[in-house]
Amino acid sequence: MQGLVTKSTGSWYQVQTPDGKRYEARIKGKFRIKGMVTTNPIAVGDQVDFEFEPGSDNAVITHLHPRRNYIIRKSINLSKQAQIIAANLDQAILVVTLASPRTSLGFIDRFLVTAEAYDIPAALVFNKLDLFSEEGLEILAEYESIYEDLGYPCFEVSALKGTNIDQVEALIKDKTTLITGHSGVGKSSLINALLPDLALRTGEVSGWSDKGMHTTTFAEMHDLPHGGSIIDTPGIRELGIIDIEPQELGHFFPEIRERMNGCRFNNCRHINEPGCAVLDAVEEGEIAPTRYESYLSIYHGNDTRA
Repeated sequence: MQGLVTKSTGSWYQVQTPDGKRYEARIKGKFRIKGMVTTNPIAVGDQVDFEFEPGSDNAVITHLHPRRNYIIRKSINLSKQAQIIAANLDQAILVVTLASPRTSLGFIDRFLVTAEAYDIPAALVFNKLDLFSEEGLEILAEYESIYEDLGYPCFEVSALKGTNIDQVEALIKDKTTLITGHSGVGKSSLINALLPDLALRTGEVSGWSDKGMHTTTFAEMHDLPHGGSIIDTPGIRELGIIDIEPQELGHFFPEIRERMNGCRFNNCRHINEPGCAVLDAVEEGEIAPTRYESYLSIYHGNDTRA
């Protein structure tokens, strides 16, 4: 039988068949994917084959179908392993907050690089609009100008107040969408605003660390009433880049990609080479300094900052 993985708890998976039936399934023995070492060989969004154990209602996953794409991150405590966040996506949304907790530009950039590397369209949803001061709104406008100029759609919402939720509803209609971000950015509140009947648990931001506390403990797919689905994931504290070679990195920054053919040298690293079109663009203010700093940070391997 074939089905779609709609929930992953780490050891058990929920698999949904085309007729809508859902079964609890596990992996039998060692399930390795050729050429990839991951902490979770199966992810939400995967298409799999499964069979039932003799005399049992429990299912065993026997085969993973080829993935169209996926979002992956380095396992922070196991640097040589990776964690697949979700697979077979139409798009990915990063929920961002400027404070309580703060989402750094470096974190945003690492997420966007990962999405670019696997051909997944990405958008940014800036939440907690109801908490913004005048100064906060000015910073928000600066952030949005950086990313909208690069082609990444930006949305301003208040999940708590319901502000502009209709814009997100229009974005996700008829698509499979990953929704992710730091713990505490209001991801569960946003999903509750989109799907009120779910009533996901939400949590407060920790006062002493300004970090959110996990309220989602496993990845799960939810169907949308008007078509499409969203994948909710546990909050991400850090996002380590994996499987991107330094010489490939520039291809995943749109503003570098469009200028790299203008460099004097074909193997230009865009760091200190003469005749570098990218460095010229940074100097002339055509590339945002924060974006170039993110490029250097990832290039040199300093890429796990929150």
